[in-house]
Amino acid sequence: MYFKAMARSRGEKEDCYDKSTGLIKLLQLLSFLVVFVVGVVIGLATSAHINRHFGAQTEILINHFSSSSRETPHHQGVVVQSCERRVDCLSMETFLEPKNLTHGMPDNELFWRASMVPAKKAYPYQRVPKVAFMFMTRGPLPLMPLWERFFQGHDKLFSVYVHVVPGYKLNASTTSPFYRRQIPSQPVSWGTITLIDAERRLLANALLDFSNECFVLLSESCIPVYNFPTVYKYLIGANYSFVESYDDPGRYGRGRYSRKMLPDIQLYQWRKGSQWFELGRTLATLIVSEVQYYTVFSKYCLPACYPDEHYMPTYFNMFHGSLNSNRTVTWVDWSLGGPHPATYGGDNITEDFIRSIRNNGALCQYNSEMTSICYLFARKFAPTALEPLLELASSVMEF
Repeated sequence: MYFKAMARSRGEKEDCYDKSTGLIKLLQLLSFLVVFVVGVVIGLATSAHINRHFGAQTEILINHFSSSSRETPHHQGVVVQSCERRVDCLSMETFLEPKNLTHGMPDNELFWRASMVPAKKAYPYQRVPKVAFMFMTRGPLPLMPLWERFFQGHDKLFSVYVHVVPGYKLNASTTSPFYRRQIPSQPVSWGTITLIDAERRLLANALLDFSNECFVLLSESCIPVYNFPTVYKYLIGANYSFVESYDDPGRYGRGRYSRKMLPDIQLYQWRKGSQWFELGRTLATLIVSEVQYYTVFSKYCLPACYPDEHYMPTYFNMFHGSLNSNRTVTWVDWSLGGPHPATYGGDNITEDFIRSIRNNGALCQYNSEMTSICYLFARKFAPTALEPLLELASSVMEF
């Protein structure tokens, strides 16, 4: 009897334990469900609040940029101008020939974009090759009226790019080919690698226009000595680029070479030449995409070594001599000696002087022939030379 009572008592206890255990599990399940439902409700409420907040902020931003499409906010020190509503920013026309030069790309992005070369040779449009006139200046262009007269009537055959000190706004009328042709710029110091940076920046911006075939570097003191049709035909028809490149064994040539440039550049490869060049599209693309030798020059070509007189002449001599004529098409007078060429003012401008630049009796090679037209441009001319030059433009320079 005792054992039966014990067994019955143990069974009752087990039944009670099972019931209490089940009740606890049920309470745990209900607690979990309550927490889950509360979490879902809180999450939905929070999501709705975030959507309302960011939706409102997005609408504010859209309204802001839509109402100020002509404003020019700053991005990384570069002027940015948004694409206007009526312009299809992804159209073929906008891609091939950008109208707005005030982009926000830093140099590394710009050079990468400009170095792109289509694998497909045939153009999907009727391409008319243009000459890009690239002006590097510290401020105003005092000879601009002469250039405007030179460009007149040839709008479809050229493009203009201007690199000035950051913050300077070029004063040009809305009908001028110089109007809104400033590119995003950076500070430039004479005799340093920053000159090469500015040249590459001009080339890269000009390369974004797929119609540009020739690229001429000019300064505020340069003038054209022939009319536009002559210059255009000469450059577009040339089989070679015009980058002066020669071996100068003296102190201002090989004397500027540094042995730290080994093994990338050896002394016998070192060349010198004028900064003022004309490049075909192939060589222009190579310059904006080249890294190795630019880096060597930035490290070891320091004053009194001047990168603008040695980088391109040396690089083309080493790798692309067959594409270069080894001469410049910009006349300059170094007869006075010193670090800078002679400057000509109003009193120096005569018909005979301009004619002597156009044809001094010497011959030079053009493609496979010899020609008396060796210089298309000349420098340095002071602002006082403008009026006399305008008076001679039609009778001597024929524009």
